[in-house]
Amino acid sequence: MLKIARGLEADGILNGAGNERWHTSNINQILRNEKYIGDALLQKTYTVDFLTIKRVKNNGLVPQYYVENSHEAIIPREIFMQVQEELIRRRCVHLSKNGKKRSFSSNHYFSQMIICGNCGEIFRRVHWNNRGKKSIVWRCVSRLENTGLFCDARTVLESTIEQVLVTAINNTLSGKDTFLTTLQNNIATVLSQENDNTLTDIDNRLKELQTQLLKLVNSKADYDDVADEIYRLREQKQKAQVENAGRDELRKRIADMSTFLREQPAAITEYDEPLVRRLIEKVSVYEDKFTVEFKSGVTADVEG
Repeated sequence: MLKIARGLEADGILNGAGNERWHTSNINQILRNEKYIGDALLQKTYTVDFLTIKRVKNNGLVPQYYVENSHEAIIPREIFMQVQEELIRRRCVHLSKNGKKRSFSSNHYFSQMIICGNCGEIFRRVHWNNRGKKSIVWRCVSRLENTGLFCDARTVLESTIEQVLVTAINNTLSGKDTFLTTLQNNIATVLSQENDNTLTDIDNRLKELQTQLLKLVNSKADYDDVADEIYRLREQKQKAQVENAGRDELRKRIADMSTFLREQPAAITEYDEPLVRRLIEKVSVYEDKFTVEFKSGVTADVEG
């Protein structure tokens, strides 16, 4: 987001207040604002004191209403949802075996994508200059910093990783019938785990509790138990929504992989970063092989 802010400043684009200075909080708010796709979330805040007109954030004590297509959109809904998926992906930091969290890095696409098969740490990009011969390699961070883990994982040329990905993609193309069957089975597994009924039950119960809460507040009765259940149900609902969103994303990834396998007529001949971004989730490096995990959930081993 900082790069986006600096880019806007370099282009001389003013923010909503007419200032030249952009902050990451401005960018974050824009990227998450449903109003840009024509939707509206009503009662994000509510008034607690009508004399002072004091408003507070609505954490579930009063109903919220999400209205789709309430006004004209200025960006396509599909692009907005892709942004939300990317924001979620960037929050999923890598957790090492020693408990250290590795935050998202946008320095290179392979960042946090190359994983050590020995110790579970990430690989880091390193520029080497060996006797005047320059090269770009990836090394386990346990060999670059004190992580408390001993690791003798090998160093891998960036060009080698690129070729491994080309090979993995071509291997799936050569055995596309088998992979398509696996993908169909994966879709069936994902569909069997849906919990839409749970969300409906939670929503119905929340409506009952919110109505009950308003009555208790107006009568100045004790509403702590009702409020506690509302908070608990909202956490349960959020968890269910995250699980459903994860399944929806996996379903899209499986469908994307299926489309690629059906439409790709022949093997690819060179490394294609947009294609890798589309298909590949991570690469685990072992002493004698690489294990490539596709975003659809299938894996392919490549010797080397």
